[in-house]
Amino acid sequence: MPVKVQPIRLIMRIRNAGRWAPRGASPWVYSVIALAVASAVRWLIHPLVGPIMPGTAFCIAAALIEYWFGIVPAFMVMALGLGIADYLFVPPYGQVSVLDQSDLALIISYPVVTILVICLIERLRRAQFRAELLGQVSQSRYEMLLRLDNERAIASRGNDETHRLLRHLPHYHHDIVLIKALDRKHGAAPVINQADPDAPTAIAPGFLYEKVAAEDARRLGAISHAGTYRVHLAAAGGVEKVVDCVCERFNTHVGDFIVCRVGEPV
Repeated sequence: MPVKVQPIRLIMRIRNAGRWAPRGASPWVYSVIALAVASAVRWLIHPLVGPIMPGTAFCIAAALIEYWFGIVPAFMVMALGLGIADYLFVPPYGQVSVLDQSDLALIISYPVVTILVICLIERLRRAQFRAELLGQVSQSRYEMLLRLDNERAIASRGNDETHRLLRHLPHYHHDIVLIKALDRKHGAAPVINQADPDAPTAIAPGFLYEKVAAEDARRLGAISHAGTYRVHLAAAGGVEKVVDCVCERFNTHVGDFIVCRVGEPV
């Protein structure tokens, strides 16, 4: 019976989405400026409109402050704007002791409309900030993936070039006995098999490998340090020569290698 795999929905929660607004003294300074500008504008048009919509300018000021500086300064502008509008632009002007129908209309309608506008703008700004944070996270992860991809491609190319070099050296340098790769942690590591390049072995035999005595070949295959070793090398007519085999260690970015080559006959 096939098992149904339920899709997993991954949700990234951005805890800092509510911290989009700038901090410090500048939001409060701009809030005072916005409140002063709204009061001045309403004072200038008061002879034309009279007591009609006394809180409109302060509602607009609170909405602008909310958009740029957040919900707390916007509520401050709204609260102070309510007092200024009721005191200066609702008849009887310049009095707070009288509470009539015009005052109640302003006290009810102005905060409701302003709070609704402020809350909607706050929600949109948080969603925008959350989207920007997610975009930055996605961009950084994409750059990390690209960097890893490039590093992997460079490492793969380095390995290919190293293997090509290891196949080239034993064929065209007749004094090489063998090339052996070393694991920096565990000793020997696979290199190249001359018969089958796709099948890795611990040793890449060179031109003279078959002429070295079997015991000496096993001894050279087991070494992991540089040095000079005496080996028996088969010569023409079945005669063996004792020669110095110089083993040198090479450290590269793709691994460590031992290259054994013959020296002068003894």
